[in-house]
Formats: sequence, C-alpha cells, structure tokens
Amino acid sequence: MADELLLMRARELWAGLAGVPVEFGPSGGAKVVVAPGSLWCPPSWTGIVRIGDTALVTAPSVQAARMMDDATQKMTHEEVVDIARLRALLPVLDVLGPASLFYLGRDGLLPARGGTEVEQLPIGDRGLAALLALAGEEEAGESGLEDISSPAFCLRRGDEVVAAAGYRSWPQSVAHLSVLVSPHCRGRRLARAVASAAVTHALGVGLLPQWRARPGPSQRVAVALGFHELGAQLSVRLGDVPLDQGR
Repeated sequence: MADELLLMRARELWAGLAGVPVEFGPSGGAKVVVAPGSLWCPPSWTGIVRIGDTALVTAPSVQAARMMDDATQKMTHEEVVDIARLRALLPVLDVLGPASLFYLGRDGLLPARGGTEVEQLPIGDRGLAALLALAGEEEAGESGLEDISSPAFCLRRGDEVVAAAGYRSWPQSVAHLSVLVSPHCRGRRLARAVASAAVTHALGVGLLPQWRARPGPSQRVAVALGFHELGAQLSVRLGDVPLDQGR
C-alpha cells in the first residue's frame, strides 16, 4: 500500500474521531473546529493531530477555537504539535503527548525472525495479569494492553509472561497496537517478536495497523517492523485568557 493511501486512511480515521463532520484541510495548514465531543482528548481539552503536511485541531469551545485558530496562523503544520511552540503562543496548563503515529501497509511488514515462540492468550490470563501488575499502573495504562479486542500474543520465560502485544479494533478498519515488556526483560527484542505476531494477525483480518508511540524504544520497534511515521498527536488543556490577548 502506497504512502498516499496510508495518509488517506489515517486522515479518514482521525477526522471520524473528531466528533463533528470535518476533513483535513489543504497542505501546509491547520484547520480548527469546535468539537466538545472529540475522541482525541479528555473532555474540555484541545486535541491536535497532524497527518502528513496538514493538521486538524478540535477545541472544546468557541473561545478555545479562536485562541487556537489565532495561534495556528503563526505556526507551520509541524509546529502545531511542538509543545515549546504552543507554550510560547498559548496559555497551556497541561499536556498529554506528543506521540508519533505510525502506519503499515498490507505488504509492508518486516516480520521478526528468531527462535522465540509466541503463544496466544486471552486477556484475562493470570500470567498476563501478572505482567500488567509488574509493569505498574502508569506503564500498563500507557500500553493499552488491558483494552485490546484481539488475543494477546505473548512470550514466556519459564512460567512468567515477559512480553505481550495485541490490538484494539478502531473505526475505519484500524487495529490500534498495544505492546508491553516486563521491566527486567527489555532490550532483548521481545517487543518486536510479540508485536510482529499481533500485526500479522491484524493484517490477516484486513485491518490497518496503527502504532502510537511516545518513547524512543517503542518508535524504533515500529520502524523495525516496517511502519511509516505519518504524523503526531497531542492534547493540551488551555487556561482562560481574553480573546484579544496577543493580537
């Protein structure tokens, strides 16, 4: 699948999650819409997604939309997901992200090789629950592994599950990947092995794999498997300021 088709499908996905009818605008720009029901971000936050050379912004109110529209006029499409640039122009109180967005076409997978034996487990498996507990609440939550709708693809060392991956079915036939490796087993290419199995499963049922990654190691695993970085996403919580500030 060519990058252009990946871009189109990624934009269709995020536009559909915006909460209002909207499409990504022309190249090099950012379109701002009022969308208090946006699924990109927590309630009352502003969501920002860049796919390729264009961006969309969902704001929770007219005032927030005006603030964002004014700010985006002074930024490139790449700067709209730059926290430092946003803080320079807006009263940013809190930030979630940014995270890079990676996608993989049907024939693009570079499967993991080696002697690792990946098995499928249901999400309620005790070994999988132990892995989530060992990783801690923050890392387990960031991985999204508890929310997968696919089987969990796992590796064991003895009786211990040390790595797991799966995906959650999103709209537009997208498979949102989740990967988690035990803290004491990282750096051994286990993430690549279990993720390769999960991606193979997703492609086999006709889904578009999506990898959302913040840490560098996660991004490197995505690239090693053949994913293409097509954009970025973040959420910001804005403070209240007069609408004419900075004009």
